[in-house]
Amino acid sequence: MWIAGLIFLLSFQGHLQQKKAGKPTEVIILHVNDMHAKIDNLPKLAYLADSLRKIHLFVFLVSAGDNFTGNPVVDMISDKGYPMIDLMNRCGFNVSAIGNHEFDLGQEKLNKRFEQAKFPFICCNFDATGTPLKQPKPYLILEVGKKIHIAWLGIIELNDKGIPDTHPSKVKGIKFYDGITKAKEYSWLKKKYRILIGLTHLGVETDVKLADSMPEFDEIIGGHSHTLIEKPMIENGVMIVQAASNLKYIGKTTLLIENGRVTGRSDEVIPISALHKADSTLVELCGKYNRNEEFSQVAGIAEAPFEGYDALGSLMTDALTHQLKVDVAFQNRGGIRISSLSQGPITIKDIYQLDPFGNLVVTFRMKPEEIRSLISYAYDLEKGLDLQVSGMKYTVTSDGQGHCLGVDLLDYSGKPLDPSRDYTVALNSYIAASYRFDHSDPGTTGSFTTAEILIQYLKEVKKVNYTGVHRALQTVKP
Repeated sequence: MWIAGLIFLLSFQGHLQQKKAGKPTEVIILHVNDMHAKIDNLPKLAYLADSLRKIHLFVFLVSAGDNFTGNPVVDMISDKGYPMIDLMNRCGFNVSAIGNHEFDLGQEKLNKRFEQAKFPFICCNFDATGTPLKQPKPYLILEVGKKIHIAWLGIIELNDKGIPDTHPSKVKGIKFYDGITKAKEYSWLKKKYRILIGLTHLGVETDVKLADSMPEFDEIIGGHSHTLIEKPMIENGVMIVQAASNLKYIGKTTLLIENGRVTGRSDEVIPISALHKADSTLVELCGKYNRNEEFSQVAGIAEAPFEGYDALGSLMTDALTHQLKVDVAFQNRGGIRISSLSQGPITIKDIYQLDPFGNLVVTFRMKPEEIRSLISYAYDLEKGLDLQVSGMKYTVTSDGQGHCLGVDLLDYSGKPLDPSRDYTVALNSYIAASYRFDHSDPGTTGSFTTAEILIQYLKEVKKVNYTGVHRALQTVKP
């Protein structure tokens, strides 16, 4: 009811304001971020966008990146990623930032998705010259009538290796540059067009730094950190907004513009659960994409619910030690993409939602001291426990500030690992390529993905229960 009332009120006010001389021009911006291929709520987004377009002269729909990775009906098909682009086209998106998970598609498929999109992807801080990927434009100018122009600048995050958080092989040959430094080169956009919006995939902490460095922005619409900003942040005069993740919320910015400049601005987040109508055509199309019999097959049975990283990560790593006959296996928490599994059947779709990246397995021969270096790096990287494990247990001693001071390695019986022995260790290819750790063995890459191995494991053992399993622990040194 409140949506209907809001639409009626804005309809009445919007048309009157924009027809009266001297009144501000109103612009509505619907913004989402980190949708991660969650297509089921796109029909509601489409209905809301269409409803607002019918009663407002200027409505834009934008994404702050990470449109892909997280739903097998989008990610695990031959035309990987296409359903998301198809649905975004039908929703009427105007522009999207490029998130780190856009690169999960691989450069050639991402290039194809760029070509199929009826809206541009923008990013100012990478150079794809000489790669299969077509260079995106750094910015976009959207017109509001004949006299008002809004400049949009796209920026992507970089990790401590200077690339986005994706498998390094996916961005081979692309040159990346610090986002804030590069953004400053486009500060002239504000002077020329008078309105400048950052469409960023940096995370809210970096968005704050960007605002501190560039007060030219009227607004920063962000992503990457999955932050729900219910009340817009104002930093150095810049409004910063973000709408959580997985299309659970839609952000709605209202700009008032006079003489080509923003004179008023506000933002709210609308829970998708509060919307009770959906575009019927998109509902039918989502149903078509969801009807994939392969993904409904049952791989195994969960005898009890799975909750959190310990249970899910132990399942994933046990699959590696069991199927590959290795001593130890690790799984990074960032690669565990759901938070729980219900008791009962575990489907192929569940597994690909849990592990959507298609990472291969790399095996190493490692001494315990080398294993310690891996765990220590991971802990310092995430400022907390990161690696779930099979074949052993470990305890990190930290200083309470996210720094690892030492790691105790124990077998399941509680005995320390043999310092002179070589242990076979299985890692997903993302960890192997992205984490810095000591290893004299260069590693051997297998032909199966971690998800495929997990499917094999469940089909063999049939029933699993990880209630109360905790293999990675931490203590704080007083």
